[in-house]
Amino acid sequence: MTQTPAPPGAARRRHDREIIGLAVPAFGALVAEPLFVMADSAIVGHLGTGQLAGLGVASALLTTAVSVFVFLAYATTAAVARRVGAGDLRSAIRQGMDGIWLALLIGAAVIAVVLPTAPGIVELFGASQTAAPYATTYLRISMLGVPAMLVALASTGVLRGLQDTRTPLYVAVGGFAANAVLNVGLVYGADLGIAGSAWGTVIAQCGMAAAYLYVVVRGARRHGASLRPDAAGIRASAQAGVPLLVRTLSLRAILMIATAVAARLGDADIAAHQIILSLWSLLAFALDAIAIAGQAIIGRYLGAGDAQGAREACRRMVQWGISTGLALGLLVLAARPLFLPLFTSDAAVHRTALPALVLVAVSQPVCGVVFVLDGVLMGAGDGPYLAWAMLLTLAVFAPVALLVPVLGGGLTALWAAMTLMMTVRMLTLWLRSRSGRWVVTGAAR
Repeated sequence: MTQTPAPPGAARRRHDREIIGLAVPAFGALVAEPLFVMADSAIVGHLGTGQLAGLGVASALLTTAVSVFVFLAYATTAAVARRVGAGDLRSAIRQGMDGIWLALLIGAAVIAVVLPTAPGIVELFGASQTAAPYATTYLRISMLGVPAMLVALASTGVLRGLQDTRTPLYVAVGGFAANAVLNVGLVYGADLGIAGSAWGTVIAQCGMAAAYLYVVVRGARRHGASLRPDAAGIRASAQAGVPLLVRTLSLRAILMIATAVAARLGDADIAAHQIILSLWSLLAFALDAIAIAGQAIIGRYLGAGDAQGAREACRRMVQWGISTGLALGLLVLAARPLFLPLFTSDAAVHRTALPALVLVAVSQPVCGVVFVLDGVLMGAGDGPYLAWAMLLTLAVFAPVALLVPVLGGGLTALWAAMTLMMTVRMLTLWLRSRSGRWVVTGAAR
């Protein structure tokens, strides 16, 4: 008996349900992460300016150290999702355990490097004599939580690969609540000052890691997956992560160059740049949520050998990226007069920021395509191409940005360079998606 073809919109609706089901909880988890730093800042800020400045330096170092290893989530998501698509849940969770063991090894190495060198690192980043002791205290204590933070990253990747973004949301919300309560209790109740804030964060991060491990280990036992470290599997996880590490470092270099250039333009420019960058990062959370859905969905389709399904899902997610980018851009344009006064009443900063905000708004559809295709190629395990594409983008952006103080144009010119950077990324990713070379089916790439 001949099957009746599905209605034209049926596949689109199916993809929409999958994207929304994965992206919405992922967005909630992404937004919860910066709340850790915000809660710490609000609590420590009442101790004094020196303590808050020290927290600012230490938390920036900690955030940078952890974000460099975000490949633990990305690479694990792709590898696990492929095996889920192939119907081999035992192998999928085994692959996830390899990523978790790698996270523990990296975390131990970070502690071994940072603990004895913390004062020198703080000094290198320009902390004042008043802030340096507080920064060193916070950094040394908070570093003890790095293995837990990296395990949380890898475990999040496991769950995303298993098509579960709700559990990371619940853990993130619970971790944020615990962090806030612990910080208040240890900073003021136990009178530990900034050290109490660091210990509160470490305890909360360890609790989050324990919650993730409970879920993953329960799944491993259910499907008969081994929990023991496997040298070959850990090595494979590391090899898959190296190209994504290169990509992340290149992106961090771009952001650092942009901040350094803004600092050379003047006080109003660097103040406006920081405000705009914070908004740009917030908008990125919404777009990155779609990218996370893309990693999980594309990996699953390719693992199941469904190349056509992967291409269709890619097209639909690009449409989502463009639509979301347009909506975010219009929101930025409409909210410009209300947004800036939240941060400063300085008229000079307002005048400097407004034209650059227009560029941010206009570029959001481009950002939408970039984030989605980035997620698609990550889900396909196409890390080496992503690394080379980001290095090319850095090579284009750096000279253009560094010429801004020479040629003039101020902050608007700098954000024009940032828009150029995103456009180059879009072109490299679009060309790859059009080539079809990322479509490699099977349980492993």
